[in-house]
Amino acid sequence: MKVYLENYGCPLNKADGHYMLNLLLSRGHTLVENPEKADVIIINTCTVRKDTENRMVKRIVRLRKTALKNNAKLIVAGCMPKAQPYLVMRYAPEASMLSPQNYDKILCVVEKPGKVVLLKGERRTDIVPMFFENAVAAIPIAEGCVGNCSYCIVKLARGKLRSYPPKLIIEKVRGAVEKGAVEIDLTAQDTAAYGLDLGIRLTDLLKEVVKVNGNFMVRVGMMNPNLAYEILDDLIEIYKHPKIFKFLHIPLQSGDNRVLKIMNRRYTIEEFKEIVYEFRRKIPEINVTTDIIVGHPGEDEEAFQNTLNIVKELEFDRIHIAAYSLRPHTASASMKQIPSYIVKERLRKIVKLMEEIAFKKLRAYVGKTINVLVTEKGRNRTVIARTVNYHPVVIFDPSVKLGSLVKVRIIDNTFYDLRGEKVC
Repeated sequence: MKVYLENYGCPLNKADGHYMLNLLLSRGHTLVENPEKADVIIINTCTVRKDTENRMVKRIVRLRKTALKNNAKLIVAGCMPKAQPYLVMRYAPEASMLSPQNYDKILCVVEKPGKVVLLKGERRTDIVPMFFENAVAAIPIAEGCVGNCSYCIVKLARGKLRSYPPKLIIEKVRGAVEKGAVEIDLTAQDTAAYGLDLGIRLTDLLKEVVKVNGNFMVRVGMMNPNLAYEILDDLIEIYKHPKIFKFLHIPLQSGDNRVLKIMNRRYTIEEFKEIVYEFRRKIPEINVTTDIIVGHPGEDEEAFQNTLNIVKELEFDRIHIAAYSLRPHTASASMKQIPSYIVKERLRKIVKLMEEIAFKKLRAYVGKTINVLVTEKGRNRTVIARTVNYHPVVIFDPSVKLGSLVKVRIIDNTFYDLRGEKVC
């Protein structure tokens, strides 16, 4: 059969989609790039935020029309059918549904006649999916988490923590490197939770990953502060390894302890700051990237000012800033919401501050000559490389090969990236 696939969301979801596609291709099905030509239409959904949910619904409605017109089968996979199956049934009642826990059963859903719904059960941990693009391989190390943040719907979709066995992860890393990957992204909802269900920790896994032969570097994905704090000394020690990008993605979410408690985050501002200061003391070049939610219920002006103050104090290299998004079936949804005009004004202030700090920090690279790892093709005949601490460098030379280590002179910057020219 001819299959059309749309993939959305985080690296975990994209890895699931890539695995489903490979299963279908190995069975003899073919991939088409136009849903009008497909016998089966698959949309692998994300629903982390309200705007994402709206976008998914629009695509489901449009793809449903195409499926009905052409007598094709529509399959809605990913997080939405697990967390919000009623939405799928409302907008596409004929659609088959496949949860993230059942992604490996895509052949059954595609090949069985009629509507198929697979939403129950636990995810297998004897299969590790992978998403490979350019010279980058995203490899999930765990599914689910041990937290219960009051604003988060992903817990409903991805469930409890299930870590993949180290042996299987190492095999995936080795295979990716043999296929030409020079950047290995180890991803999870919370990488610091890795192994809690297996009696090991993230640092144990990283010690084995860096032993894999080959020229590659590892980017460790987002980790929550409370679990990173538990393994802080060992974490810093393994981060010193030359195969680990000096990149720490650790979400703050709020700079106010009272709001953190409302969010059901399991750390204090003081603990968060200790993590950052310890990393910077022992690895001065570390890139500290964080996430902040603006306008969560309970965030008054004092709490927001506390967040601004910690941003000024810690001067993060990058901040992923988002307005609080009400998600159904979460504790925060039943709390008193902050008016949107207040949230928008707070967003304006913190984005301005973030851009000023990020620009200043990247400006310090201008005029320097550094080695960078080329990992992606960019727009307008450029390539994207990464510094040792994972800052993106745009190189205006399409002849530079993916996977190569090149020397560049930094000639300019934005608040987001560096601009460089290859040094012969």
